[in-house]
Amino acid sequence: MKVSQVDQMRAMDRAAIEDYGIPEDILMENAGHAAFTVLEQMGPIQGCRFLLFCGLGNNGGDGFVVARKIHSAGGQPKVLIVGDSEKFGGAARRNLDILRRLPVDIRQLDNTVGLAVELAHCASVVDAMFGTGLAREVAGLQREVIEAVNACGKPILSVDIPSGVQGDTGQVLGCAIQATHTVTFGLPKIGNLLYPGFALGGRLHVSHISFPPALHRSDALKVAINTPPPLPPRVSTGHKGSFGQALFIAGAAGYLGAPCFAAMSYLKAGGGYSRLAAPVAITPFIAMKGSEIVFLPQPSTATGSIALSNRDTLLELANGLDMTVIGPGLSLETETQQLVRDLTTAIDRPLLLDGDGITAIYQEPDLVRKRRAPTVLTPHPGEMSRLTGRSIDALEKDRLGTVQRAAADMNAYIVLKGAHSLIGCPDGRVFINLSGNSGMASAGSGDVLTGTIAAMHGLGLNMEQAVCKGVFLHGAAGDLAALKQGEDGMTAQDILDLLPQALRYEREGWPAQLSQRYAGPLPV
Repeated sequence: MKVSQVDQMRAMDRAAIEDYGIPEDILMENAGHAAFTVLEQMGPIQGCRFLLFCGLGNNGGDGFVVARKIHSAGGQPKVLIVGDSEKFGGAARRNLDILRRLPVDIRQLDNTVGLAVELAHCASVVDAMFGTGLAREVAGLQREVIEAVNACGKPILSVDIPSGVQGDTGQVLGCAIQATHTVTFGLPKIGNLLYPGFALGGRLHVSHISFPPALHRSDALKVAINTPPPLPPRVSTGHKGSFGQALFIAGAAGYLGAPCFAAMSYLKAGGGYSRLAAPVAITPFIAMKGSEIVFLPQPSTATGSIALSNRDTLLELANGLDMTVIGPGLSLETETQQLVRDLTTAIDRPLLLDGDGITAIYQEPDLVRKRRAPTVLTPHPGEMSRLTGRSIDALEKDRLGTVQRAAADMNAYIVLKGAHSLIGCPDGRVFINLSGNSGMASAGSGDVLTGTIAAMHGLGLNMEQAVCKGVFLHGAAGDLAALKQGEDGMTAQDILDLLPQALRYEREGWPAQLSQRYAGPLPV
């Protein structure tokens, strides 16, 4: 499913009205009907009281439609307008005028006196205050309303996006509604799917509100939910070479876990042949943990990292395999960092750079830009900050835009790790991944991701598909670990151990706890 920016949704609204002749009133009616449909699913309507908070603009207009439908179904809606009711125009004004002809309690909210009592006596709350048009921090009366609604303990339905969440980033502007359900219109907005907005939206539903498919499936929409294609069937007569061969250049003195997790995850995720080039001194210790790995002990520097003198041997080996991963636990040793830069330029096969591999090239992005074979970078926010020259704070306020621009600029696939990881493609497309959880924010988890992506390529997916599938399965293994033991205390080993189970579910179907979430927003 495509995902839209706020301006793109406004353009779709205009196109629906001006190019296709769909009246604004019909779009608003469809939006209100979709929201009412979800409200019906939340509990009974007839004889029940509902409190609707309607802001100025079309979000409030959608709320007026919901109130009318509640009244029609035998419910008792009370509409509280947060703002000057004389400022409504267009379809919102017309729906307010219709509502005023009905025996519905409507009043302009000037303060929150007595609001807690009214909230205590309603069945559910409808939040139709701000929608996606919010551009400044919530304050004053509006903030008081949001705080009172959040404290009431009643089910809350947000219209389009929880009030207080910025539509393009998912960031909270001051404070925001904690919804039980959210109904978004046309397409999900970026803010519906990125944290913290995603966590504030409850169960997400989407209605196209009669937009023609040419609008909501347009190639001009560059953002989509990550729904990678199925894995290729596993060849029954295959041998280990049939399922991919990868080289991992990783590890240094004091960094034994990272190379082991990376190389082992390749095998756990279905890859056939995993070779690990690590310093000779640490290889025996890694072998005690990952005996299935093929080891290529490398002469090391005085500080225990892989020496530059190994360049020609590693280059010859890398160019004979399906894919190379460079970086997990590699160290920041000057000589080893130069080795990374040299190999990045010379390897003519798919290459994944992670961790210390990214640090080696961030000041020389042309090393990646000029590569002819696909390149994948898997930075955490700190590494992404170095790659782009943006502060972490600025990055967090525009995660998607930052990834989109960086991937296009560097001609690479960039996976920005985090809750709902983002996958940027060289052509400007971005995929939002819905698997994974905060428990995966632990040492070694990113190393497991590198091997999982490489394994997907070894199983026969092209590079874009491999990145998308690898990110999804890595997150799914973390979700399985969370189901098994909770998010607290989750380790990379837990994720690694559950990769085979994630593969099995991917082929046979996910358990109910996860299938609905991975399916994305529920259609209305």
